[in-house]
Amino acid sequence: MSEEKANVLVVANRTAASDELLEALVQRVERGPAEFFLVVPATPRGASWMTDMNAGTGAAEGTLEQALARWRDVGLECDGKTGDPDPLAAASDAANAGSYDEAIVSTLPKHLSKWLHLDLPHKVAHATGLPVEHVSAHEAKAAV
Repeated sequence: MSEEKANVLVVANRTAASDELLEALVQRVERGPAEFFLVVPATPRGASWMTDMNAGTGAAEGTLEQALARWRDVGLECDGKTGDPDPLAAASDAANAGSYDEAIVSTLPKHLSKWLHLDLPHKVAHATGLPVEHVSAHEAKAAV
């Protein structure tokens, strides 16, 4: 009898293609079969958010493509989409649109992370009812 695959919601932006998150996903599969759905909040970076709340969409799409390509290169089953600029809304929207068993929230390290300042991992757990694993990672280098 084969184990049923866990559906894992992953919320990440600047760390989506990071080595640390990729390692955490591989370790998750080692504990049991899983497939991953990545939501990348289209959060504007820098001062652009003041003039255009949609300014983050292009960067989020690029991040999504880069991360999914890396994940697939190591054999992970994954899909994803960009989400609301607000990371909690993006996670909630994705959780409501799908059926997930658990979630992983990936943030920058504590001294750099706006998401940790907002207590995002705890808020995602509360909003979705899912067990949440937090992964602290460094921003992935842009593909050359």
